[in-house]
Amino acid sequence: MCCSNCWLTIGALMGALGVSMGAFGAHGVESYFANTYEGRTHQVLGQDVPTAEKYLTDYKTAANYQMYHALALVAVGLLSQARPKRSLQMAGFCFVGGIVLFSGGLYVYTLADLKIVGMIPVPIGGTLFIVGWVALAIAACPCGASGAESADS
Repeated sequence: MCCSNCWLTIGALMGALGVSMGAFGAHGVESYFANTYEGRTHQVLGQDVPTAEKYLTDYKTAANYQMYHALALVAVGLLSQARPKRSLQMAGFCFVGGIVLFSGGLYVYTLADLKIVGMIPVPIGGTLFIVGWVALAIAACPCGASGAESADS
């Protein structure tokens, strides 16, 4: 099992990477998208939207979700120090997997224009985020928790 300090470290590193990717999205990727996807459009809600605009939005979504879940990993680490539980470990693994598949998938999808990445890993990563939040809620819930779910079990 991963220790609380591992989750804190991974969360901090994912946060640093999230800031870096967000800064790249704010200061570097816009012109790349404009040049690479010039003249192309995507259908969004029945309207043609420039591909560069859609991909920039998707890229920023990836950076935002990476940061949210980096902070969630820090919370998992802090909660694990107070009361280690398997559900916290599950939350941590789901958040890491979600960051890799959802955010990483969106980065690859937008930067390399690989549709298949947007169709398979990204939704799986989103599902892992949801499972992680449910696991975190279970860990935090005092209802019926008599210590039977300790990390050592």
